[in-house]
Amino acid sequence: MLFLSAGCRFNPDVQYEGADYLQGIWVQDSVPMQDILLQYTSHELSFTCDSIYATLHTTSKVKNIADSCYNDGRWTEHAKGVYVVRGDSLLVDGQYTNADLRPKTSGCYRIGQYLPRFKIVRYSADSLVLENRHDQRSIVLRKKADITCIPKKRWE
Repeated sequence: MLFLSAGCRFNPDVQYEGADYLQGIWVQDSVPMQDILLQYTSHELSFTCDSIYATLHTTSKVKNIADSCYNDGRWTEHAKGVYVVRGDSLLVDGQYTNADLRPKTSGCYRIGQYLPRFKIVRYSADSLVLENRHDQRSIVLRKKADITCIPKKRWE
């Protein structure tokens, strides 16, 4: 019994340092072929230690959601979570939130888990290219600001 209990531990309440080269605020200025797409989403990603905060700006030329949510074809969603880099993969485990980062449990657009899987195609000090593993679309991001990781209690 002692052997079994020694192998288990709770996740710590303190952040890990995360990947140094990701620390900062990254923005996507445009989406490839956005002029011909019926719907697309541009990303703003903030990496702080092992935490990720995402702002997703969606533009839709077709009304495929309720009229009360359509908002002239433009809306913004938010998510937060933790990430890990494994080889060339960026794996996120998070949830959709309201703008104040509280968990989103109802309303327009997506609710529940935010679980994107990205391939890290390349990175430099001021650019990051990800590929969405679900649809193979490239996400070209530029660094807008640096963030220094100072581990703290989660979600402070």
